[in-house]
Amino acid sequence: MSSTWFITGTSSGFGRLLTEDLLARGDRVAATVRRPETLDDLRARYGERLWSARLDVTDSEQVRRVVTDAFAALGTIDVVVNNAGYGVFASVEEATDAQIKRVIDTNLLGSIHVIRAALPHLRAQGQGRIMQVSTAGGQTTYPNFSYYHASKWGIEGFCETVAREIAPFGISLTIVEPGATSTGFASALDTAPVMPEYENTPAGEVRRAIASGAFPLPNDPHKITQAMIELVDSAATPLRLPLGSDTYDDIRASLVARLAEHDAHRGTALAVVNGDSG
Repeated sequence: MSSTWFITGTSSGFGRLLTEDLLARGDRVAATVRRPETLDDLRARYGERLWSARLDVTDSEQVRRVVTDAFAALGTIDVVVNNAGYGVFASVEEATDAQIKRVIDTNLLGSIHVIRAALPHLRAQGQGRIMQVSTAGGQTTYPNFSYYHASKWGIEGFCETVAREIAPFGISLTIVEPGATSTGFASALDTAPVMPEYENTPAGEVRRAIASGAFPLPNDPHKITQAMIELVDSAATPLRLPLGSDTYDDIRASLVARLAEHDAHRGTALAVVNGDSG
């Protein structure tokens, strides 16, 4: 049975691949982009099964209007995919105020706007699911991505809370965490003038690795979008879906290290508890 999907950020990357895969198998897609002409080829091929609209997720009023229009045009929407994103690649001192604002406005606030706009419609349906595209960097960190991490760690905390709040309405939420993949995202990263003070630090090492092509991209983008589709088809509703060898290994190492540090402070944590006042 075919499904109907609402996907943000469909001009390139995972959003475009996911849209192509879904349309090819007979599903309907409400695809949002900043430049609708980038979908002209798909519109010519698939006709009414592709509904599209111009959308800047940082504009909360526009988000509410477009989401409402999509539900009105398509009726039931089964899956809402928050995919639109922006990356800034710079050390903490190098990024500009405008870059910091844009990454938070797009990745964190933009995703929140879409979820808030979709929930009244999903509640009215009594069913549906949200897929929030995050990254391995939603639970672990890499030098030069501090502001990107701020947005992704923030949206993961938000989504983990929301998933518990919306479960009674028959709505599920899964955080999808792709690893490093050749989707063109790296080439689209916004950068800032390099400060020489950071050249001989981990930030400089990662910058050189990406510039030289030595930074590994081990994952297949088509397999990632297929895994997302297969998850929906299976009706499984995990809170998180790690996708990629680097995602699995890096997040696991981060969690193990955090747990070890957490346990190391058990005595201090319990020492501040109120004593028996009786």
